[in-house]
Amino acid sequence: MKIKDILSQGKPTLSFEVFPPKTEDKYESVERAAAEIAKLDPAFMSVTYGAGGGTSKYTVDIASALHHNHHVTALAHLTCVSSTKEKVREVLHELKEAGIDNVLALRGDIPVDGAVSKEYSYASELIREIKEAGDFCIGAACYPEGHVESASKTIDMDYLKEKVEAGCDFVTTQMFFDNNILYNYLYRIREKGITVPVVAGIMPVTNVRQIIRSCQLSGTYLPSRFKAIVDRFGDNPAAMKQAGIAYATEQIIDLIANGVNAIHVYSMNNPEIAYKIKENLSEIL
Repeated sequence: MKIKDILSQGKPTLSFEVFPPKTEDKYESVERAAAEIAKLDPAFMSVTYGAGGGTSKYTVDIASALHHNHHVTALAHLTCVSSTKEKVREVLHELKEAGIDNVLALRGDIPVDGAVSKEYSYASELIREIKEAGDFCIGAACYPEGHVESASKTIDMDYLKEKVEAGCDFVTTQMFFDNNILYNYLYRIREKGITVPVVAGIMPVTNVRQIIRSCQLSGTYLPSRFKAIVDRFGDNPAAMKQAGIAYATEQIIDLIANGVNAIHVYSMNNPEIAYKIKENLSEIL
């Protein structure tokens, strides 16, 4: 099923992200985790893609398993920062062969060694390529706090509009921890004429060091209430996991109460986190 059709139904949806292994010996454990999360009957599941394309085979394999074996709508990520047009066409062909209808088109992070593609500079270029390749439902990323590389939030929204005009059907946000940031962002992009569905990306925080580093790199704002939780429970992994899940649950409830129906949880391949989030929202969903 195409994700744009799922989102058009106007009811709350919960979806999860998984990421493929970097090496073959880890593949089975990731596949098992994805299968466990699939048992929760999510609206869809996304499978990430390495910036250098090294995990593209695993992305297609896991997305295919979700689609064929677990009957879950799969969204395959595809990045272009280090890809050639030939590589992109190859992956799109593999996705078609696997019956995957949904692609999240991303530029991707610049590799540490600085080796980037000479054939793509922006996600909008990749979106056009996918649009021409066949009948895919195309998603893109958006940044409620502005992309860290953008000169301003206004310029970042201009790039988002380019993605929509290039053919993307919905957008998924980078993680955020203050819902008011998203509400303000939604107002601003709607004023700009961007009307595609917005899926809210939520990160339940269970690993403090990892999230602090990630927020520093992405420029994500950490509200004082969230910082207090980290300060109080950060040294107690079990307590931090419980508090992080509670905080994410509260965010989601507030979002749905305010009309943001599409929720995508960055589950970090952890079925327990996915299960507890779903359990906390059982009647709401």
